Amino acid sequence: MLCYTRAMKMVVVGGNSREVGKTSVVAGLIRALPRYNWTAVKLTQYGHGICAADGKECGCAPEEHPFAVTEERDAGGGSDTSRFLAAGARRALWARVRMGMLETLLPSLGAALRQAIGDDDAVIIESNSIVEFYDPAVYLTVLDPARQDFKESARRFLPRADGVVCLGSLTGQPAWEGVSLGVIRSKPVFTISHAQCVTPELAAFVDQRLAVAAAAVPILR
Repeated sequence: MLCYTRAMKMVVVGGNSREVGKTSVVAGLIRALPRYNWTAVKLTQYGHGICAADGKECGCAPEEHPFAVTEERDAGGGSDTSRFLAAGARRALWARVRMGMLETLLPSLGAALRQAIGDDDAVIIESNSIVEFYDPAVYLTVLDPARQDFKESARRFLPRADGVVCLGSLTGQPAWEGVSLGVIRSKPVFTISHAQCVTPELAAFVDQRLAVAAAAVPILR
């Protein structure tokens, strides 16, 4: 089990679907709040023949490469972690874990992340599932009303979200099965566009939350 010390400022950005804009929101917050000198982390659950060792196709068994944590060095590359560096992050990490094994592998993955993050003070993580194991200072969920699919992890942790980042208006939103509009509208909602993924209001909200609360460094017991 993971527990925490009060030594790290942490923001987690999740979302209701793939390619919903989570990476753009993370990059936008890095750019809008440079004084935090961010370490940015992208967590990917992989499978279907994709290897954790290098993210490419392989036929290795799950036990051979169950997870990996690597550091991005190229700010000019085409990866999401490169985008984090280009936005101004001091460091960018890519954590990959085999699909469906996050909970099982958490002690090992948590130790690897802790070692990789080291003494870094401010961390921003792109993920939904990580909220099960971390208690961030700010958890944002990015929702696109144009997409009817809603990840189980996003649905599960929606009540814990501190704010909702909405790609367009919720008016006329499709019926998301098992998702309460009341829960969404009870939270601060920040409307964004593809052209402006982080508004001044959203940046100020995150900045204020970080000023009064710090997430924790994972410690294994």
